[in-house]
Amino acid sequence: MIINKEMTEKAVLIGLITLQQPEQKTNEYLDELAFLADTAGAETVCRFTQKVDYPNPRTYVGKGKLEEIKNYVQENEIGMVIFDDDLSTKQVSNIERELQVKILDRTTLILDIFAKRAQTANAKTQVELAQYQYLLPRLTRMWTHLERQRGGIGMRGPGETQIETDRRIILDRISRLKKELEDIDKQKSIQRKNRGKLTRVALVGYTNVGKSTLMNLLSKSDVFAENKLFATLDTTVRKITIENLPLLLTDTVGFIRKLPTHLVDSFKSTLDEVRDADVLLHVVDISHPQWEEQMEVVNKTLADVCDSAHKPMIVVFNKIDAFSFTPKDSDDLTPRTRENVSLDELKESYMAKLGSNCVFISAKKQINIDELKQRVYEAAKQVHLSRFPYNDFLYQTYSPEDDAAVD
Repeated sequence: MIINKEMTEKAVLIGLITLQQPEQKTNEYLDELAFLADTAGAETVCRFTQKVDYPNPRTYVGKGKLEEIKNYVQENEIGMVIFDDDLSTKQVSNIERELQVKILDRTTLILDIFAKRAQTANAKTQVELAQYQYLLPRLTRMWTHLERQRGGIGMRGPGETQIETDRRIILDRISRLKKELEDIDKQKSIQRKNRGKLTRVALVGYTNVGKSTLMNLLSKSDVFAENKLFATLDTTVRKITIENLPLLLTDTVGFIRKLPTHLVDSFKSTLDEVRDADVLLHVVDISHPQWEEQMEVVNKTLADVCDSAHKPMIVVFNKIDAFSFTPKDSDDLTPRTRENVSLDELKESYMAKLGSNCVFISAKKQINIDELKQRVYEAAKQVHLSRFPYNDFLYQTYSPEDDAAVD
């Protein structure tokens, strides 16, 4: 399941165009899948799509398309074929038999990236649990080399015995991993209680929107940040101060489309930081063509894991440095596009909708950060005053120490 080769592997991507998923959407998903492959260390050299009503239950794509893929794989020495949807064990077996190369689906690829990115014992345990939960329902018919030894009714053969043995081993391992995560959750819960009544602000958003870069900027720390998907898996908490108001700032794992439910369940302890947060900073990559859909994915995930509707949220439109801010009254005759719209026009179009709950910044170029800090300060101050209505003097008397790591 895990790719651990030093040299770059050539990969081919496969997607389907269906009634539920039009061609434009399929291409968007394949763009993201290519980014995932690049993050995992593979080089995407070609894409194949097919218009069908539904995936072929045996080979995902049709027989003719599979033959076309096979010819390309053989002629170009491709070592890996990645499918944009989850594959059944039967599909993987049939496709591998035909193509004779490594077959991965979207979830397998994400799990591989998670395994590479995990640094702490907590993250490694969460990833291992997700891997076993993904593998468990796919054990059936994996032991095809023992098929002929299986008997009929009352004649349980070694193939079935091996499957049951593996299933029992995996279930035992899943049980132990869940127990380990429960212990970790208890430790994390104690840590959160020990942080006292400080206002907690959590960075949330789609993967690779700049949360870790913003975390480093606000906390003056060195959280790992890279232009890759899922650069951050481990939750990081830093103590910061804005206008003499102490806060706890949390960086969390990013979300993504088509993220399997068991992956979300495995990262429960990470998402607990979001549940316990008093204020959410929803970071959005406004330079991304599908930023609206990414926002919807994050909002839906937040609604599933916590009662985000009742938490103060500031939408932080990041990466405005990717735009060319052309004044509206300039002589530039270039057609108006997303790339050369003015900053004032951005504010007029989206600020009007979100009001004071929206701010445009560039964490990389440190643009408009003061406005962001002011928004965070106002939101955090309201939370603090609701807890300590008679402690207004805190804002005048607090003497902040140097920013320090909390966990």
